Amino acid sequence: MSQTPVSSPRFGMRMNATGIISGLIILCWAVIAVIGPTFAPHAPGDIVDFDFFGPMSEQLWLGSDYLGRDIFSRILLGTRYTVGISFGAVCIACFSGVVLGMTAAVTGGYFDTILSRVLDALNSIPSKLFGLVMVAAIGSSIPVLVILLAVIYTPGSYRFARALAVNCNTMDYVAVARARGEKTLYLIFQEILPNITGPVLADLGLRFVFIVLLLSGLSFLGLGVQPPNADWGSLVKENIGGLAFAAPAVIAPCLAIASLTISVNLLIDNLPVKIRDRS
Repeated sequence: MSQTPVSSPRFGMRMNATGIISGLIILCWAVIAVIGPTFAPHAPGDIVDFDFFGPMSEQLWLGSDYLGRDIFSRILLGTRYTVGISFGAVCIACFSGVVLGMTAAVTGGYFDTILSRVLDALNSIPSKLFGLVMVAAIGSSIPVLVILLAVIYTPGSYRFARALAVNCNTMDYVAVARARGEKTLYLIFQEILPNITGPVLADLGLRFVFIVLLLSGLSFLGLGVQPPNADWGSLVKENIGGLAFAAPAVIAPCLAIASLTISVNLLIDNLPVKIRDRS
């Protein structure tokens, strides 16, 4: 028996249970990123346990870390850094890439060729290697991480948006608008952008996952969010010694990363077709 859609199809938008559950998990992490640290039972830097890698208990829901700090409170704080930095970087990357991609597709000529070659060259550099070199050269701070991650993923967003815009640029409605004498900005924002919004949003979700994983990798290597602050990757690095003891302090941040990234992927896979593919 086929699965019955859960949401109302009044507007031609259907999403199954997997998509709804994934969306709720993402919404939960977003809410935690905004207000979670306010409700943390302990200050993230307070030593509340005299035993390192302590087990879960009524006082310490996820145990303690290698210094005896409450890992639950530190995960709440780390959510703000992981989700906040990743969301800011993906918004900048996708906005820049989509605007440049649509402009290049409509304008064409030397502008399209030169911009495409420059961004192709940037895209050819391995993302983690580029991040390691730049952070080691400039230093690590939250603004630097946001800008660096945005620069790394702008070329991919540009190529994706340009491919969509090139297809739209050959459509009859764009040719009619051009024949009416409409300007380039009108063609970009009134004719092309509304018809590529769905795929672009799906691409934004995928790039958000890539940025979360890259940020966590940089933090695990000690080049991401710096102490006393910590994101999820930093928490794994700090407590990696507890892996032999199956300490919650190292398992919980890993589960947080996995739950967020898998939920975003499942949400994208189960988006309504009307959103994923405007064609």
